[in-house]
Amino acid sequence: MDFAFLDLPLSDPRHPVHVAHMEMALEEADLAAAEDEVPVGAVVVHWEQGIIGRAHNQRERLADPTAHAEMLAITQAAQALGTWRLDNCALYVTLEPCPMCAGAIVLARLPLVVYGCTDPKAGACESLYQIPADGRLNHRARLLGGVLAERCGAVLTNFFALRRQLRKS
Repeated sequence: MDFAFLDLPLSDPRHPVHVAHMEMALEEADLAAAEDEVPVGAVVVHWEQGIIGRAHNQRERLADPTAHAEMLAITQAAQALGTWRLDNCALYVTLEPCPMCAGAIVLARLPLVVYGCTDPKAGACESLYQIPADGRLNHRARLLGGVLAERCGAVLTNFFALRRQLRKS
């Protein structure tokens, strides 16, 4: 077996730590799709305690426009730690966070955000805005995009293609 992947730096989207946590986020995205929610999943990992938040979109189920996967996972993580400061954590999410979620990332003091595919229509980390990296704010997060990007994008593409097909029927 080739163990060359073990030499990958953490800044590489192929690093096994990132891939493993994005796999968990994809599992959450699959749960969202099964509930007819936009399939986005998120996981918050504490560097010492492991997974402390795990969620998927639930806007339809909860009738709540703020029930994005990231927001729910961040809330779970804060409750698990008993503090709003998530400064020893990383957020893994299948889709580049929107402005609301990017704002929550800054407010929660998350130092690292790892996401799958970009969001050209609402992305606030790279595509439209760069909120978590904005030097005018009091906190900045390191960003790493492109982890399992094709799979993350395919989940969304397939979901919306199926919805369009069902509407035509």
